[in-house]
Amino acid sequence: MRKLHTSRDFAKVPDRLSADLPERLLHRDVAAVPTTQIAADAFCMQRKHLVRVVDLPSRVLSMTLGGLEPGQSTNRHRHNYETLIYVVAGTGHSLIGERRIAWQAGDALYIPVWAWHQHVNTHPTEQALYVACENAPMLQNLGLALREEA
Repeated sequence: MRKLHTSRDFAKVPDRLSADLPERLLHRDVAAVPTTQIAADAFCMQRKHLVRVVDLPSRVLSMTLGGLEPGQSTNRHRHNYETLIYVVAGTGHSLIGERRIAWQAGDALYIPVWAWHQHVNTHPTEQALYVACENAPMLQNLGLALREEA
């Protein structure tokens, strides 16, 4: 387990950096069914749509692959971390606060901190796929990450 620093450690801040190269730098085939299927299914069921977590040792950023079936939507929710979403496939819209933002493959969205939002696949036959990047791990490591479902 990594040591957590306190204020008494301030004098121990180094004057130079060295690379911290973890053993694992690659997560192969993120979209594949993970070996921890039960945990993944529970997470997807809680979120009510496909979510594949990119399992890499980043302490500041997270990345997930999300999917919505035709006509499916996420729960309305908000969180205190920023999110950038890149739409890989499909068409739909996101409700961000009071705004309706239409999107399609190739578009990128910004979800501001603590803004209520929901994503909707409006295509009648095609799945929507997106990559979401968030600064949640940074806030989790500080004990400050919050998420609320409507």
